Amino acid sequence: MKSMVTRAVIGATRRDVLAGGVGLYAAGLLSPFLFSQASAEAATPLEGIRIMSTIKTKDGTEISYKDWGPRDAQPIVFHHGWPLSADDWDAQMLFFLGQGFRVIAHDRRGHGRSSQTDTGNEMDTYAEDVKALAVALDLKGAIHVGHSTGGGEVARYVASAEPGRVKKAVLIGAVPPIMVKSDKNPGGLPLEVFDSFRAAVAANRAQFYKDVPTGPFYGYNRPGAKVSQGVIDNWWRQGMMGGIKSQYDCIKAFSETDFTEDLKKIDVPVLLLHGDDDQIVPIADSALLGIKLLKKGTLKVYKGFDHGMATTQADTINADLLAYFKA
Repeated sequence: MKSMVTRAVIGATRRDVLAGGVGLYAAGLLSPFLFSQASAEAATPLEGIRIMSTIKTKDGTEISYKDWGPRDAQPIVFHHGWPLSADDWDAQMLFFLGQGFRVIAHDRRGHGRSSQTDTGNEMDTYAEDVKALAVALDLKGAIHVGHSTGGGEVARYVASAEPGRVKKAVLIGAVPPIMVKSDKNPGGLPLEVFDSFRAAVAANRAQFYKDVPTGPFYGYNRPGAKVSQGVIDNWWRQGMMGGIKSQYDCIKAFSETDFTEDLKKIDVPVLLLHGDDDQIVPIADSALLGIKLLKKGTLKVYKGFDHGMATTQADTINADLLAYFKA
């Protein structure tokens, strides 16, 4: 079996691996065993070795995904929020893999390691991409879990999925039914809020992607908050991996898409999890409305929890998800 070090080097030569390995070995981060093993295995180029897999959609977009665990186990598909990637589900992927599930997480088009698309950055195409992934991986009876924008993606996909593809769904701090304020949705956020998001992304995306996680996303702007610089840095890293055009377009997708009819169509059980201190997707105009539209919905509200609670409160969220998955 190829070592972790060897697999991580794509198209490397013996010289490349030796050069990198010496530095890690000297720093005490690579054991002598792994160093000798990597050296022995690197005698020939390691072309085509990839850490993540991809599928290609009908418009040529490459969607990167992780697929871990037994192929005959219960599949759980995780859908990330804006402007992040599959990596935002680290705490869930590792936990549920350890519980014996098959865990899958993809980078939405234009995000993470997927193609940086300039078209198709809207919910209908996002859902079609998920359909392509489900077919490619032959997913049946899957549980789909979406956070924030990913919750909208789940709602749009599940409402139109092929029979037998979906068993249950979970929406965490999710955007449905609709975020933007209108005559039909008087409690929503004004369009100007999302215009300011677009302006900030266009003007200085790198700075904006520091401001969001440092402030409201994880509730780090609240008095007494226990701030993790690592969590902030990881949010920034994921955001900057994606394409600015895709992420700019996605603001319209998550804020102006109306999921009302999607929620009404869904006929599988749906669990809504939402923090009552969510500053990004306020609960009053999301989960509290969405639960009224679902045929088989269950709502759980967490007092004081923030928008990024799947990260900041992973132990609590994972335990509740596990109970729901096994019910």
